[in-house]
Amino acid sequence: MSPAAGRPLRADAQRNRDKILAAAVRVFTEEGLDAHFERIAKEAGVGTGTLYRNFPTREALIEAAYRNEVSRLCDSVPALLAAMEPGEALRAWTRRFIDYATAKLGMAEALRAVVASGANPYADSHRMIQEALSSLMDAGTAAGVIRSDITATDMFAALAGIALTSAGPDQREQAERLLDLTLDGLRSVPREQG
Repeated sequence: MSPAAGRPLRADAQRNRDKILAAAVRVFTEEGLDAHFERIAKEAGVGTGTLYRNFPTREALIEAAYRNEVSRLCDSVPALLAAMEPGEALRAWTRRFIDYATAKLGMAEALRAVVASGANPYADSHRMIQEALSSLMDAGTAAGVIRSDITATDMFAALAGIALTSAGPDQREQAERLLDLTLDGLRSVPREQG
């Protein structure tokens, strides 16, 4: 949707906006606040005029790019659950969560500048991520593949810990191992008789 007009964007305008947001995440992650709009426009394959029409300020672009990452993460849940068993959907989503955390870490300097300007790019992100994770956890519990005594809040805390310690681009292998360890501990297993 176009925030200004309150109506859906044309398909080509939405594609351009999506390309700009993806390029912005990459460029701000690499260059921080020194990122130039011209490079973002070039990476997105659009003119700088198109970029400025969509995002008149650096802060607006950074905030929109971050919010887009959160939306992409959360909006992926229904498709994952439709395509995979609940346990595998949760596993795939946790990998996407680390991708999101890596992008957020890379954009940290730029996001701090947005917050300093008075905006709150994080306003709904925690709630959205918790709801997405709850959907996955509920599906896994209903299918009997994950433990029922672990809440989405518990799982979010574990994922946040992994992200805090291992979300750097050069730490992906460690993040994968920690995700596997966490997910193995989440699996529903019959208690031994005895």
